Amino acid sequence: MAFTLPDLPYAHDALASLGMSKETLEYHHDLHHKAYVDNGNKLLAASEYEAMSLEDIITSTYQAGAVAQSGLFNNASQHWNHNLFWEIMGPGENKKMPGELELALAESFGSVAKFKEDFAAAGAGQFGSGWCWLVKDKDGALKVTKTENGVNPLCFGQTALLGCDVWEHSYYIDFRNKRPAYLTNFLEKLVNWEAVAARL
Repeated sequence: MAFTLPDLPYAHDALASLGMSKETLEYHHDLHHKAYVDNGNKLLAASEYEAMSLEDIITSTYQAGAVAQSGLFNNASQHWNHNLFWEIMGPGENKKMPGELELALAESFGSVAKFKEDFAAAGAGQFGSGWCWLVKDKDGALKVTKTENGVNPLCFGQTALLGCDVWEHSYYIDFRNKRPAYLTNFLEKLVNWEAVAARL
């Protein structure tokens, strides 16, 4: 199935007051994400994966233990990752966390604050490019994980509830090299917790 760049679910400047500038979204969505879509489509054309869903392409092309993944995997997985990323952020101040999610996080991590601490530590500790995640594992448990480059929870049979892009293009315009500050801002100002809860 050919990849299509989705429109952002909000204006390019909608997150500016919350720490993600219009310039960042113009570069990140309109250029970086578009490149994954365009390059992925070139690699997908006339391949054995052409009729598959995006999720099936990712799980079929992931190579566990490989030092480097294939070009098709990298572009497909980054397309999926970014689709999620745009969806779990949103404009508006004081985004309240739904009670169901708050309870689940407290049961799994001890408190919401401890979850946020663990999530931020995973993102800050990911060497080089990658992502940090809140996932529901195959046994139903909530866990914080991190992955290199474009690898995502689909590769491990997990359900992604929240993901944060820690490639430098996601934060360098607004935060320069201060990845921990970007992660704190993401959790405190950018996440649409209702969208995260809906993925439970």
